[in-house]
This record gives sequence, C-alpha cells and structure tokens, in this order.
Amino acid sequence: METVKTAVHFTDNYLISPTNPIEVNLIGAGGTGSKVLTALMEMSHSLTELEHAGLQVRLWDDDIITEANLGRQRFAPSETGLYKSVALINRVNRFMGTNWKAENQKFERNAFGGLPENARATIYITCVDNVQARFNIAEMLKSMSKRRANRDEPKYWLDFGNSQQIGQVILSTIGEIKQPNSEKYEPVAILPMVTDEFGELLKQSEKTDDTPSCSLAEALEKQDLYINATLAQMGCSLLWSMFRYGMTENRGFFLNLKNFQSQPLKVV
Repeated sequence: METVKTAVHFTDNYLISPTNPIEVNLIGAGGTGSKVLTALMEMSHSLTELEHAGLQVRLWDDDIITEANLGRQRFAPSETGLYKSVALINRVNRFMGTNWKAENQKFERNAFGGLPENARATIYITCVDNVQARFNIAEMLKSMSKRRANRDEPKYWLDFGNSQQIGQVILSTIGEIKQPNSEKYEPVAILPMVTDEFGELLKQSEKTDDTPSCSLAEALEKQDLYINATLAQMGCSLLWSMFRYGMTENRGFFLNLKNFQSQPLKVV
C-alpha cells in the first residue's frame, strides 16, 4: 500500500538565512494593519535574538486618524489628525530603535501606470477593506514577479480580510518557490493567490456601503472589537512558523469569532 505524503510548502531559503533584513511591505494601517505591525515588531526582535537578520517593514496607508479609529484601532487620542502610517511607524521606531519606513500614500500604480517608488519587497502583507484594491495589488505583484531581481525579490503575499465577526488569512506565493526533494513530504511550489482562488467570492462579499464610519459605535457595527486583533495574531503566527520551522502544512485559515471556530486551509 502506497503511503500518502503530507503536502507542505518549504519556506524559500532566503527567508531562513538572509544576508540583510527581509523587506516587508505592509499595506493598510487600520484595524488589522495596526495590530499586524505590532506583531511584526515582536517577530523581528525575536528573529534577531535567534541570530536572524530580522525584518525591514514599510507601512503604506494614506488615511488620517480620526476619533472613530480610537479603541478598535491602535491609536491614541493625541495622534488624531496624523497619518496612520506615520504615527505607527514613529511609535515602533521609538519603541524598538528600528528604522522602519512610512508611506502616507496608497499602494497603487501612479498616473502613468508605473509601480510606486519602493514597491518592491520580499513579503507583502495586505490589510485592506476594499476588494478592488486586492485585485489591483494582485495584478501588481504578478507584474513584479515577471521582472524578478536578486534584491527584494517578491516571494510571498499574506492577505487578511474580514467582515463583522468572520475573517480569513491566506498565504500565496508570488510565482514559483523552488522546493527541495523530500522523502517524507510532498513539496508544493505554488500557493494560489486569494484573488485567483476566491475571486468570485470576494466580489460577492463586496459591500455597497463603503463609507467611512463617523464614530466607534458605527465602526463596531461593521467590524466587531476583537476580530482584527485575533486575525492579526493568528495570521502572523503562520508567518512566524515559516521562519522558525522552515515549512508549513497550512496556507491560511478561516475564522468565525462568533462561535470561536477556526478552519485551517491546507497546502495541496
């Protein structure tokens, strides 16, 4: 009887032993992104303690902090009126002595159809609340993967998405990641993009009312208080396992915070 091997994705070697900090583009600094940034700060410090080069994060968001953001998002009343990206990055840099960067603009093509400056990175993490933005970013990542360079070569995309009490985190490869031979596991080189695998579901989930919330009470009607924080912790745990253990059997998960159920999405 033939033994069925477990399908896994082996982490790209560059992430395991880089010569420089891994470049990360974090796109979105709201309810999820602000908490993902904190998790990345913890992750980077832990990696350097393990004699890894750590992370170099660039945070993209053109939004201004309003009173409606206080409480559910990681902002203080004194930061009202500042750019989200600038406030968060300044805080992290003061806290940890890092030199992470803020971009107070959207991650999108310019007026001439070109990629924005500093668009290239090794890992892309999206925490956006607009479905069309996901498709636009997917198109940009595919474009960059066709013109790969040795430095800041796009390799992975980790996408966070949620409604009021449910959400998902999905890991994709940007192109094919070379896999080692394995007698124990079935290596998988390509993890599909969320826009390719769940494109129609994403389009159906798009809400017609995407107007900004004017108060925290109104914001909580759209997204519950702890859905973003829970997704951020679990999603970054997936990324951490790729650094720490060099492989993963899961490429994401679906979460229902109302009934506390989580369903892993297996590598196939």
